[in-house]
Amino acid sequence: MKLDFYEYDSGVMLTRAEAYYEQMRTRRSVRDFSERTVPRDIIDHCLLTAGTAPSGANRQPWHFAVVSNPALKTKIREGAEEEEREFYQRRAPQDWLDVLAPLGTDEHKPFLDIAPYLIVIFSQKYELDEEGKKHKNYYVPESVGIATGMLISALHNAGLATLTHTPSPMKFLNQILKRPEHEKPTMILVVGYPADNTEVPDITKKSLQQIASFQA
Repeated sequence: MKLDFYEYDSGVMLTRAEAYYEQMRTRRSVRDFSERTVPRDIIDHCLLTAGTAPSGANRQPWHFAVVSNPALKTKIREGAEEEEREFYQRRAPQDWLDVLAPLGTDEHKPFLDIAPYLIVIFSQKYELDEEGKKHKNYYVPESVGIATGMLISALHNAGLATLTHTPSPMKFLNQILKRPEHEKPTMILVVGYPADNTEVPDITKKSLQQIASFQA
């Protein structure tokens, strides 16, 4: 099939690139969410955007488990807080705790109950066909990472706040959500509107010179 591609002149390209940067630079991870509902079709279209991500051999090795059921959210919170207590009290080295301290994070995760949606992102090492035969997937972490980034960008573009939450280990999510063993949970993406008067840590991002180099 013929590539569907529209080329802009350089001036329009720069304007669009600048506008998108200005929009995305306002994205912040939020830990205080409102209980306000979010229309499901908004989530659907953001997931469709994530599904357009490139992947190894076009295998699309991801599954997005969207949770809005209050009882399931509570189970996820209980499982996550159990792992987080172990992390903060026993497993985490002191240098990691020192880095986390300015962000104000701890083992308490009320946002998992409060936010209207939790999107649990699973990576798939292989697929099973109708006969139960395994078909290997390729570049799975890279592919799922790209799709996750596109999902976060799409949600921010739609006007929603997000938080990436990664309790470790996360195998409890397979049990709660009844996902198969060959799927590995990689992240809980918390989605919704920020609570009124939400505050975030005062942080900065690295400059272009710090994150990129150019060889002409």
